[in-house]
Amino acid sequence: MREPEGVPVLLAVAHGTRSAAGVAAVRALLARARALRPWVPVAEAYAEIAAPRLEDALGALGGRPVVAVPLLLARGYHALVDIPGRVERLRPDALRGRPLGPHPLLADALAARVRAAGGLGPGDAVVLAAAGSADPAGGADARTAARLLGRRLRRPVVCGSVVGGSGAGAGTPLPAAVAALRAGGARRVVAASYLLAPGFFQDRVAASGADAVTAPLGAHDAVARLLLRRYDEARLGACAALPVP
Repeated sequence: MREPEGVPVLLAVAHGTRSAAGVAAVRALLARARALRPWVPVAEAYAEIAAPRLEDALGALGGRPVVAVPLLLARGYHALVDIPGRVERLRPDALRGRPLGPHPLLADALAARVRAAGGLGPGDAVVLAAAGSADPAGGADARTAARLLGRRLRRPVVCGSVVGGSGAGAGTPLPAAVAALRAGGARRVVAASYLLAPGFFQDRVAASGADAVTAPLGAHDAVARLLLRRYDEARLGACAALPVP
């Protein structure tokens, strides 16, 4: 389908990874978004490590209208400061969307990944394996995501940080969270990967000691629909902000 003139480009900005499988997962997600809404032009960019870098992707778009949406699951430095600031410097006219999470659609995708990993039985416990952040907002978002998943699964879900470290938002290191659930009497511990794509962080989830680990969210339909929703929100917000003559 030919793209209608004047439709803003959805520039999806992922964090970046050295993993070829991780880049492939991002591209599969964007392909799914294109399939859901073929009249919206979708472009790919990365904050670091992978190509095309954000600045290169923006430059390649010329003067076309653009909505930059962070492919990130929680607030933090990249979502709140780095990506919006770089977009503002190069394209002050560009619209900037919110990060993807937390959102009920992500809980739907997470629950589907849990089912695909074998589901849950009586006595099984679930830990949300989030990337972790020193930003308190990022920690709050991860806890909200855990609560949303808990509602879908009808059991408590705790948070574990893949990165760990210090700071108000860093949270309990994932291996410690897994060990605590097991020590508390859990029959099995399932780590629900709150990550977008394979790579270094997913490898750490796999090494956390959990009995089962879900696949990353990847190109799940719910994630693609949420990406398009963030694009729509940014456009609608810009319209609402226009002064009334």
